Amino acid sequence: MLLGILALGTPVRADDNRWGFGSGLGFTSGTVNNTVFTLGFNADYYIDRNFSIGPMMQISPTGNLFQIAFAGVGRYHFRFNNGINFVPFTGVGVIHADLDKGAGPTRIDRNDTSWFIPIGLSLEYQVVRNLALTSTLQVNLHEINLAPSLPEKDHTSITLLFGFNFGP
Repeated sequence: MLLGILALGTPVRADDNRWGFGSGLGFTSGTVNNTVFTLGFNADYYIDRNFSIGPMMQISPTGNLFQIAFAGVGRYHFRFNNGINFVPFTGVGVIHADLDKGAGPTRIDRNDTSWFIPIGLSLEYQVVRNLALTSTLQVNLHEINLAPSLPEKDHTSITLLFGFNFGP
């Protein structure tokens, strides 16, 4: 059924711009350092008007936790006539977390790199044909292990971002 939906998409003409990009800011909850500020960036190559693939990066540069994630992501754009778009996406990549917290004998200075699977949904409001305001909710699956400093492993986190997307 999904292949039928993809086959019925509106093809992009050869002379059309096929690239789009976006950014967002928000927070990630459930990290090894609780809730952190997050910046998100993405680039999309549109196979057709409704399907895009491209890289995604999320970075949490503040506080005790520095976390950065890269993934290749596929997105399907459900476009409605009222200017609202639903964009489910998923991908696979890597995440790196570096926790530097405290001082003295209780200081934690650990880092780990893990696989990363983002699964999410963006709600977009199309301001004009190629500009959309976005709200993105994303579940992040990963395996961050900062043992022995932290006995529990970090398996999931949730990211909420608000931003914009430019597209063809």
